[in-house]
Amino acid sequence: MAIISEMQEEKPSLLPFNASLDPSNPLGFLEKVLDFIGKESDFLLKDTAEKEIASAVTAAKKRLREAKKEQKESLKPLEKKLKEESQPMEVEKPKKESLKPTEPMEVEEKPKEKKAGPIVPNKGNGLDFETYSWTQNLQEVTITIPVPSGTKPRSVTCEIKKNRLKVGIKGQEPIIDGEFFKAVKPDDCFWNIEDQKLISVLLTKQDQMEWWKCCVKGEPEIDTQKAEPESSKLSDLDPETRSTVEKMMFDQRQKQMGLPTSDEMEKKDMMKKFMSQHPQMDFSNAKFN
Repeated sequence: MAIISEMQEEKPSLLPFNASLDPSNPLGFLEKVLDFIGKESDFLLKDTAEKEIASAVTAAKKRLREAKKEQKESLKPLEKKLKEESQPMEVEKPKKESLKPTEPMEVEEKPKEKKAGPIVPNKGNGLDFETYSWTQNLQEVTITIPVPSGTKPRSVTCEIKKNRLKVGIKGQEPIIDGEFFKAVKPDDCFWNIEDQKLISVLLTKQDQMEWWKCCVKGEPEIDTQKAEPESSKLSDLDPETRSTVEKMMFDQRQKQMGLPTSDEMEKKDMMKKFMSQHPQMDFSNAKFN
């Protein structure tokens, strides 16, 4: 998503993207996507293009594994529910008095307040406030809260739930007490005291393919179009995925420069070899596709 969004900012698309996914050939669909991006923008010529594509592939694979695991878990309560006997619910009939038409009430319309637009995020893809700051990547959110020097861990109260966070100093009003923008994995979330003056809270996102607009609902939202993905190297991928990505990137650069792709180069080499093995044949009037 970050890749396509960045492509759209650099150069607006003049042509619609028309391609259908063939489950037996997913790489063909992916090559059409990259070919479309290469024609409609200069994204693939950037030095960071390979890193950003590699990061997206890694996150997608991780998300797929977790989705399969969650799907198995979600079927358990459904099976249990089907076993329970369902009883018809009694519906209370409305009273005759309640069916009488009521006089319309005059409601004073209040002027609508204009909502502030999204804010450019800080260097960590989050925001800085007076009492705390937060940063994020596609997988995690980190919250930093300054506290009085000498604060001990036993003086801190921190409750991390799937959809809510409450953290502060014991005996005082919570510094943060609100609902997350999106759900987290409580078992993979941690907090600690750094140098006895900072509370650091690490949150693991449940959906690791989406940028958070805010840490806690109700606070100002950032412009996720301005978020920058963390750097990733092709060496982080498995050999098969790395080879596929490198081949597609090479072919797209060749097409943009009007040069033959790796498949075209291979076919050309095969034809040269065939011609050298059959010198008696005349290829002067032959046409090749």
